[in-house]
Amino acid sequence: MKKIFETLIESFTEHNVGIAENFLGEHLAIQLKENLILLNIGKVLKSAGTGNEESVHQDTLVRNDKIYWLDKSHNDPHENEFFILMDVFIRYLNETCYTGITGYEFHYAWYEKGSFYKRHFDRFRNDDSRQFSMITYLNSDWNDGDGGELCIHHTDRVQLIAPTNGKSVFFNSSELEHEVLITNVPRLSITGWLKR
Repeated sequence: MKKIFETLIESFTEHNVGIAENFLGEHLAIQLKENLILLNIGKVLKSAGTGNEESVHQDTLVRNDKIYWLDKSHNDPHENEFFILMDVFIRYLNETCYTGITGYEFHYAWYEKGSFYKRHFDRFRNDDSRQFSMITYLNSDWNDGDGGELCIHHTDRVQLIAPTNGKSVFFNSSELEHEVLITNVPRLSITGWLKR
């Protein structure tokens, strides 16, 4: 895993956006995808909003994905494996980059065909605890033309990232405005934030 962690960190250092293929590993990506599919079938996913607990807004013209928060209290073996991976990554990140990350929060995200999330920053105006955004994709057999790219707005360019299976993307939560372009097929991910 050290090599994958290094790829994520080095690409972040060089380009402000870290990208690593196979961050999850094929088996864990499959298991988490199956979890998300079952949650969607069971109709437990909730419409996502913007803002935090003090000011949540539901506006389907801004975003129309559905989410479900991961929680250690679920005691799901695959989510627990994901948490262990994140604990190891954060320990490595803190030891090598002195980031001072002390926690995290993650949710499953399900974008139905036609869904999107307009341009935004991830850090709240009334809470600066989110330091880094991290997205890991659960889309096997993703093809050109499926849409759903992560579009990151740098000061001098636009970067499009395809949401292919197992890939992780990592960037500063307060510095890069980004959006999810309209997806033409269901788009699945785990999205979250490293906090201090």
